[in-house]
Amino acid sequence: MPDVELFNPDQLGPPVGFSHAAAAAGLVVLGGQIGCDASGRVLAPGDIAAQFSQAIRNVAIALAAAGCRPADAMKLTYFVTDRDAYKANLKAIGTAYREVFGRHYPATSLFEVKGLYDPEAMVEIECLAARPA
Repeated sequence: MPDVELFNPDQLGPPVGFSHAAAAAGLVVLGGQIGCDASGRVLAPGDIAAQFSQAIRNVAIALAAAGCRPADAMKLTYFVTDRDAYKANLKAIGTAYREVFGRHYPATSLFEVKGLYDPEAMVEIECLAARPA
């Protein structure tokens, strides 16, 4: 069984009962990142594009804490509470994505869900990455 390292950078909301990132055997797995600040408060309630922008930046912060870059991401999973709002904001969401990930497009899935743990959150992003040796 490989040793598991856990990462909880100060720039992300306080972890209570979870870790923001875990690494073992060359893989990094992120817990879901939402559009919140370091206190854990969701920013821009009702604005899926602004929340996506913060959430994707939070993904990069969690990856960096585990020794990865966005280019190391192999899989992103998006959970959104309003697929139509997501689609209506694709231009702004795409711009926010490219500001963090550039033109790196890993395997991706998107699921519309009834709700997220924080009722003000409209988007949550999970990530699986390959950790550089």
